[in-house]
Amino acid sequence: MNHRVIALAIAALASLLSQGALAQGLRPSGAPTGKGLTARPPATPSITLPAQGSTSDATPRQADFIVAVVNSEPVTNNEVRARMARAEAQLAQQGGAMPPRDLLAREVLERIILERVQLQQAKEAGIKVDDFAVSQAEQGVARQNSMSVDELYRRLGRDGMGKERFREELRNQLLLQRLREREVEARVKVSDLDIDQYLREQQAGTDATAMEINLGHVLVLVPENASPAEVAARQARAQRAADKVRAGEDFAAVAREFSDAPEGQRNAGQLGLRPADRYPELFVNSTLGLPVGSIVGPVRSPAGFHVLKVIERVTAGLPTTVMQNHARHILLRTGPQLSESAAAARLAEYRRRVQAGLADFGALAREHSQDGSAKDGGDLGWATPGRYVPEFEQALNALAPGDISEPVVSRFGVHLIQLLERRQAKLTQREQRDMARDTVREKKLDEAYATWAQELRGRAYVEYRDPPQ
Repeated sequence: MNHRVIALAIAALASLLSQGALAQGLRPSGAPTGKGLTARPPATPSITLPAQGSTSDATPRQADFIVAVVNSEPVTNNEVRARMARAEAQLAQQGGAMPPRDLLAREVLERIILERVQLQQAKEAGIKVDDFAVSQAEQGVARQNSMSVDELYRRLGRDGMGKERFREELRNQLLLQRLREREVEARVKVSDLDIDQYLREQQAGTDATAMEINLGHVLVLVPENASPAEVAARQARAQRAADKVRAGEDFAAVAREFSDAPEGQRNAGQLGLRPADRYPELFVNSTLGLPVGSIVGPVRSPAGFHVLKVIERVTAGLPTTVMQNHARHILLRTGPQLSESAAAARLAEYRRRVQAGLADFGALAREHSQDGSAKDGGDLGWATPGRYVPEFEQALNALAPGDISEPVVSRFGVHLIQLLERRQAKLTQREQRDMARDTVREKKLDEAYATWAQELRGRAYVEYRDPPQ
């Protein structure tokens, strides 16, 4: 059996229900102060919705029955069927081979059992997710798929998934994320010896999977239910953008003129240096093996037409230059006395006052921020990619210099972020080691999570009933 096919199916299922940067914030090295912060990159891929017209969740229901009991909580056949339908729909959309249904059903059931055990653990630990965090995740899913929240729910409705159900599944994924952060991160320590060994492996080229790329991106969106004439017009627009770049025009200028993607206006059309597995498979396959400077496209995806430029590629090594951000923030910590919604409302009022010229961001940070950077007016200094946890970094990357974000939820509370400056910088040896530390830590986190999940599963009482059908 092709285990990669099974893994793709399960990943497709997970990506539909989770969001790589749902609720991001700062993760400190040691105590959570405003300086010396490190972060974990997104652990899940961007969400791709089922293809239009798919019936991923609209599978005809049959008489339901219990297939397993997890610590006295039942798992039903229809739960497994619905999950399988979504995984199969996404595999079909991606053109992947379909595994035997009985084997896929067993794998999906095991995933549901593991999630159920973790959700029960989160409940026992008193972990909660505020409605504001769910709404932020909801907006993130819509943004990833280049649509409004209303359009997102129209699409999901056609596939048989209602708003309340989708929000509940987002809430569950956030609960799982917070549980893992709480239970797993303390297990991981990275020593200087670990970093030295990683750097030696990089220099020796033994880690063949360590490839990072920075792509320039122009997206010309194709609306849902577009007519053939409109699709042709959008393709022609993307072709004009590609022709201009190939003729030598500045990519950033072309992106600002033609791209419907946020980075087209804010980041000179650049998606940023990141591991290849954090790019859509279409982008990686289209640019694989091409030299830096190559132009690809237009290529078609469900979202529209893409023009890509290979800006930087780092294989089996660390980058020497990166795009750095200089930002400041205000952090309000949440708890029994301050909910995420209340903190977000307070920060939204600060944002309104600053934008109206009635208050100074730095003064508000010194007075109200519950973070070590408060004494410096919330100033976090210059930061390389990966320094902040994914949610915080995603919000920061979407800003232009001078912009202030909407309130952003993280594991530490709720943030208001202002981007002050952005620059291309050559990394010092210390900064390269810091990036290597983050990479090693991420690998160790994956290993620690697998061990922890296996331990948690082993302590659970699971009774299997009739097999899924």
